[in-house]
Amino acid sequence: MNLSELLAYQSRKYPHKQGIVTPHETITYREWNHLVTRCAKGLQRLGVEQGDKVMIRMPNTKEFLFSYFAIHRLGALAVPINAKLIANEISYIYKHSDAKVFITHDMLFQQVKAMDQGHEGIFIKTGEASEGWLAFDQLLQENSDPEIVSASYDEDEASILYTSGTTGYPKGVVFTNKNILTVATMMAIEMKMGQSSRLLHMMPLSHSAPLHLFLAAGTYVGATHVLAPTFTPDLLLEMVEKERVTHFFGAPVAYQLTAKHPEVRSADLSSMEYWVYGGAPLDRSDVEFVKQAFQTDQLCCVYGLTEAGPNGTLLLPEDHDDKAGSIGKRAALNCEMSLVDEQGDPVPQGEVGEIVLRGDGNMKGYYKDEEKTNESLRDGWLFTGDMAQLDEDGFIWVVDRKKDIILSGGVNIYPKEIEEVLLSHPHVQDVSVVGVPHPDWGETVKAFVVQDGQLDDVAEECKQLLADQLATYKIPKLYEVLNELPRNATGKLLKNQLREQNQRA
Repeated sequence: MNLSELLAYQSRKYPHKQGIVTPHETITYREWNHLVTRCAKGLQRLGVEQGDKVMIRMPNTKEFLFSYFAIHRLGALAVPINAKLIANEISYIYKHSDAKVFITHDMLFQQVKAMDQGHEGIFIKTGEASEGWLAFDQLLQENSDPEIVSASYDEDEASILYTSGTTGYPKGVVFTNKNILTVATMMAIEMKMGQSSRLLHMMPLSHSAPLHLFLAAGTYVGATHVLAPTFTPDLLLEMVEKERVTHFFGAPVAYQLTAKHPEVRSADLSSMEYWVYGGAPLDRSDVEFVKQAFQTDQLCCVYGLTEAGPNGTLLLPEDHDDKAGSIGKRAALNCEMSLVDEQGDPVPQGEVGEIVLRGDGNMKGYYKDEEKTNESLRDGWLFTGDMAQLDEDGFIWVVDRKKDIILSGGVNIYPKEIEEVLLSHPHVQDVSVVGVPHPDWGETVKAFVVQDGQLDDVAEECKQLLADQLATYKIPKLYEVLNELPRNATGKLLKNQLREQNQRA
């Protein structure tokens, strides 16, 4: 079984039901399936076969859905990439993935129009054809009868998603059909999705959570997919109200920005059953602010890694009042979770350990990187690199990333703890704490601060703030003011660049 066959099944079961809703049109499940068949035949005519890689760089549009399911229907591997990536990042992934075809949207074309000159392959864009580029509509000229029946099975590879590369080059995470359907089933059951559900897609479908937890899960149950090419608070409120959306997944910032919108309290959001967020927890003050603004008690936090499907843990709506900021107390359906020490043994309550996850949603491995695969997957467990501890009620609190822990004088220091305190200062806009080399202590703590210009002495004010809340050994000795912190296309902080900068100095 694979996603494309699920779509064909739903098209027979719910032929006239809304499958895709865009700002401009509605497409039924039967129409969607026919267009996927046409797209698959068009790709097949161009030489795409089982096992080939097809890269997709598109916003959340109908063409993304046609392409993604058509690729699966041929037994090829879909390689969706973030629309915000720049040319050299795109070029690296295209070469590393061994892609045979590159499909992009006309609104993103200018940045990649020279791809056909420096790379071999087939290049396709929506809108008009261009020199070296075929028009996407040419793929849809084939007749949809007879329908292509996919020869792809559970254990066959289905897609490659590239990590954001915060510590070096992006890694390609390979998923089988079974991996994807395992996490889709989890989300559908945990979030009570069904045939009457209406899922709003505003976060990029190139990311594992929107793609697997919402697109795949919604298709699994025959839900309606409401597409928006981008996120803005205005558009979120408008789409939920107009389309009577029942489920939404967003990054915490999407909720924080929308909660500040002047019309959020007057918008009719009563159709929403689950407001799902992930990528980072919301702290208690943010949760209260969002709940009041959205007039809801249905916030749900999901924790997981791309490499895990993403599967992991859940902080359910009823736990937000007391445990906001944690990632829940149990693994989600189809997943096991444990906190372990350096030897792989479980740690007791209150001690810090690494989160490890086990389940059929875990990736098959990293593409063309057996060494990294073996480092991450051990005895069926995925070692996440996230350090956490259990509280007295069994709830899990992420402390920091393992690679970001600072070892100074033989003592572990967790940068996240320091950063959270510094961010409470009204004139600190952004901050990153890293360990830099020290001849005696191994590492010492340094804070990179983005401030609003109203701090006369950044180091002194930060030290005073920290002195009231943290032990002396945790307080950074070094401070540097930056105009902005280095981040990648997805907004993730690039701490490795800050560390490397100090090593070179």
